[in-house]
Amino acid sequence: MNPFFIIFIGIPALEIFLLIKIGGQIGALNTVALIFLTAIIGVYTAKLQGIQTLRSGIVNLYQNKMPLYEIMSGASIAIAALLLIMPGFFTDFIGFLLLIPFTRKILFSVSLKNK
Repeated sequence: MNPFFIIFIGIPALEIFLLIKIGGQIGALNTVALIFLTAIIGVYTAKLQGIQTLRSGIVNLYQNKMPLYEIMSGASIAIAALLLIMPGFFTDFIGFLLLIPFTRKILFSVSLKNK
């Protein structure tokens, strides 16, 4: 299946489905409030993780080490922040997975083993 189909049709369809289901369970206003809350918490956490990654990268540069992990972490934190700003629960879930350092390391190791 074409990956563009999944990205541009599948993910928004899944997001709409989840918004309707969750909105039916907890109510429309609570759903909207939850979307704003996850965006605020996610962007704040992304900011903290980004600063921590930047500090770690600078320490590696001072030690004459290449900050490859920090570069990959910085890119994944930027993607996570973008996913968390987008309204929806699936993208928020993926964004929070990318923000947690433990799961980020697992995702890096799995993606690098396949290549």
